[in-house]
Formats: sequence, C-alpha cells, structure tokens
Amino acid sequence: MINAIGFSATVGRGLKASAGTATILAALLFCNAAFADRPAKKQINFDAVAAASQSIFGPTGIVVKVKSAAIAANGTITARVTIVDSAGNPLDRTGLQTGGPVSMSLIAATIPAGQTQYVSYTTSVSNATITNNPSQVQAANDSGGTFTQNAIGDYTYTFKTLAPAGFDATATHSIGVSAFRDLSEFGTYDEWAETSNDVFNFVPNGSPVTVTRDVVATAACNTCHNPLIGHGGSRLKVELCVMCHSPQTINADTGLTMDMKVLIHKIHDGAGLPSVVAGTPYRIWHRGAWSDFSTVVFPQPVYNCTSCHKPGPAQADNWKTNPGAAACTSCHDNVNLATGVNHVNLPVFSDTQCKACHSSTATGDFDASIPGAHVVANNSTSLPGIVTKIIKVDNAIPGSAPVVTFSVNDKSGKPVDISKLTQIRVVLGGPNVDYQTGPGGIRVSEDPSKTAGSGGIYTYTMTNKLPTAAAGSYTVSIEARNTVNLLPGTTIQVAATDAAIPVEYYFTVDASATVARRQVVSTAKCSTCHGDLSFVHGGSRGNTQECTICHNPTLVDGDRKSVV
Repeated sequence: MINAIGFSATVGRGLKASAGTATILAALLFCNAAFADRPAKKQINFDAVAAASQSIFGPTGIVVKVKSAAIAANGTITARVTIVDSAGNPLDRTGLQTGGPVSMSLIAATIPAGQTQYVSYTTSVSNATITNNPSQVQAANDSGGTFTQNAIGDYTYTFKTLAPAGFDATATHSIGVSAFRDLSEFGTYDEWAETSNDVFNFVPNGSPVTVTRDVVATAACNTCHNPLIGHGGSRLKVELCVMCHSPQTINADTGLTMDMKVLIHKIHDGAGLPSVVAGTPYRIWHRGAWSDFSTVVFPQPVYNCTSCHKPGPAQADNWKTNPGAAACTSCHDNVNLATGVNHVNLPVFSDTQCKACHSSTATGDFDASIPGAHVVANNSTSLPGIVTKIIKVDNAIPGSAPVVTFSVNDKSGKPVDISKLTQIRVVLGGPNVDYQTGPGGIRVSEDPSKTAGSGGIYTYTMTNKLPTAAAGSYTVSIEARNTVNLLPGTTIQVAATDAAIPVEYYFTVDASATVARRQVVSTAKCSTCHGDLSFVHGGSRGNTQECTICHNPTLVDGDRKSVV
C-alpha cells in the first residue's frame, strides 16, 4: 500500500467570476480548474483523533486529500481519504458532529503501459436520448461503494467497481475524488467554494510512480477563469478532469469525443473553428440540453499555444514535442489527414509521421515547426518594431499650443520616417487627476506625420491649445503603428501590425509639482487573459494608462449614451 505524505488545507471561499467572462463561463461546462487566488495554504499535521474535539461548526470550506490507495489481488480497490475545514479541523462526513454533511465521489483509473492517457475502471453507460446512436461506456465516478470511518475526518472508501482480472500492478493508477460540503443550512454559498478535489497516483506493486498525465496545470486555466468550475461545481482541478476526459469517453448523442485535448481546443476556438465558420455548430448534448460552444471567442489569438501550455507540468512541452492527429485537427478541423485534403495533399497514417515535418524547434517564424506555425503575426521577431519616446514638452502654458519633441526609431535604434507609418498620433489630455473634466479639461489627438525630422527626432507644435483654465499636470502621449506584410510574395504571406507601446509624458502647466496619472489597473493584469492589448484600436493603444486618456468620465457610447 502506498501512503501519501503531507497534508494541506485551503480556505474554500472565493469570488464569483465577472460578467465580462460570461461567454467563456457559459462555455466551459465540462473541464475547469481550481481557484488559484484563494487564501494561502496552511500546512498541518493531520491527527483526526487529537483534533476531533475542535470539530465544531466554525470555519467554512473543505479540503479533501487521498492519503493512500491499494488494489488487492482480487481487484478490490480501496482509498483512505481525509477531509478537513479551511482551518484544518477534521469534518464528520455525515454532518452530525461538524457543520454540513460531506458528499464524496471517487474515480479509479490507470495509465496502461506504453500509453499516455487514462483508462477508467469506474464507468457508466450513456444512452443517446435525441438520436439513434449506440450507447457509450464512459469514464465515470464509482457508484455503490462503501465508507468506513477510521476517525472523524478520516475514512476508507471501498469501491464497488473491481479492477479487472489480470490488471497491471506495475502501471500507474490514480484515485480521483471530489468532495462537497453542504452548508446550505447555514447560509448561501457558491457550490465551488465548498468543493475540493484531489488526485492520488500510485503503483499497486509498491514501485515509485514514474508515469503521470501532467500536460497543463490548473494554475494556467485559472489565469483567466479564476476559478471556472465544471459539472455544477464538482470539478476544480485539471488533474481530475483528465481522468474522465480521455479517448474512452464519447458523447452518445453526438458521437463527439470528450477527450480533453480535443474538447478544450475546440471549446476555446469556438467561433473560429473552420467547421463552425462553414455553418456546423460545435455543440454537445449534455444532461438534457445543448451546450453550444460555437460563439466562444478566445480573449487572445487562439494559436498562442503557450498561453495555456506554460512551463511547470511534466509534459508541458507536449504541444510542440508530441504532435498528433487528435490535438491538431481539433482546431484545424477542415484538415482530412486520411486523404491529405488541406494538408498540402499529404495523407498521414500515424502520429509518428508528424514529427518528420513538424519539429519542436522553429528555424523561422511561420515555418512548418509547431512553434513556428503558431507564431502570432503581431509578435513576429521579423517585425522591425517601433519605439517612441517623448523628449520634452515646451510652451506648456495655459492658452498656448504645446510643442512636443519626440523620437521614433525601430527596435535596432534606426530612425523611422514617420510619414511612412500607417498611423501616428500625438495625444494631449488633462488634467491628470481626471482627464477631460472641469474647466481645464481637454483630450485631443493630432496627426504629426508631416512633421520634418532629423535622425528620428521630431518637433511638433500642436494645433490645439491648452485651456486657459488649465492648472496642475497634463499628459502628452505618442501612438504609432504600421501595417506590414511578412514574407511578401510567398504562399504564407501574412499581414501584421507593427505597433509601438504608447508612452505617456506627464508635465505641469504651472508652478506645481508634476503629478502622474494614477494607475488603477496594470497592463500586465489585462495581459494575463489577453496576452497583450494589441487588439485594441488597431494595436496602437496597448497600455492601460493610454486607455484612460480617452475612456474618461466624459466619453459616452454613441448609441446608448452610456459612460465608457
């Protein structure tokens, strides 16, 4: 029997996702992840008997931990499971001695030798309800097993499902558990806030675990979803999701695979899937209703693989080192690898062929390598780049036109002729305490592209003047972008926007000290979901400090007259 070591408890309360994530919230019904920003974990030594006297209703939350698991020779599967509240106090599963009964569901699965994904021992039969498709045996929770109490908060679960005769005792096995603490008697809680997941890996013969399924971390999902829960709140960790979402699980009504690597790619591409663009919705009939993902729009270019495939997991590089038909055609679903249609007329008969052309190392942007083929054009290293700097602002006197001296170079330091840029603007806003408000309020944008310069340095006199009532500090910024074609004249020519990160220059119009515009939200915070802000206004305003110059209390939507 393999024993787990260590034990941690996490406060199980969190915030609801914002309305701005509603589309993705509605979409990710199946595979979701745990709350990365919960309060810090508290390390404790678990002693259920000694701690039992403290087990009165107080702290909310729940943390479940699979401490050990075993499979007997006759196939009987057992798992020792502990449950505590957010303060580490053991919980009575029945809810009689501590607040709120706890329900737990468990799944047992193995990764067969030579394979990389789970095959679940615990299954259920799913029957089609709106089609005449055949029934499907799907990975599922165990049903009908029994709990034995070792102590308050410490239980042994004996599965009703038996491991098959001749099971491989040398292969990795996993026990997954979802625990839900029902505190509805005491108040209203988000279901996920009183839910905890755990997955325990072991080898039945006692050997160390050397094979796991560890491709994308839960923390990567929570970069955006924070947290986005699945199956009504019972699934919070990717490690648990992948135990069911494997090639073993097929949706009976649609015949679509629920394999994680296919399902998640398709959900996130949603509206951009070639099949959806052609008119076929991507939807799944689940529990008597359609879950339609055809309108889901990823908040950044969906081919930015590393937004999800971040370093950390054991197989974090699978996306580029292990290409295969299932994952690749999940997004490129107009490609027929059997015939070669939309695959440069080359049929593929085995995943082992993929690496021959699609290597894990790019020799250049947009080449046939996995990283190269997924380069976001606006991030291409072949772009010359635009780097702007405001050197000084003269004549900053109320009632006068400011004179702005600035430089524009490419990323190598070579001067840029601004008359050849697609767009360049000098923006003036103020006062900095709240843009475009009060008698001295102003926000104007002017085109300096006809200004003569030398060595990349330009001096531009604005046509707009500072208000006569101007007082305190103001802002001048430079926005610049260029539309270019990369690899022009080739079959893989691609359009890109080469945009400068806007820079703001703060200055005073009187004798007072210069005060910068306050920063409420950082660009980095937006970029956790969006990658960057290059999608805003043609790419020229990729900075939250720039956004606030226009998006001030005076800006209203043209139709609804709402402040934006």
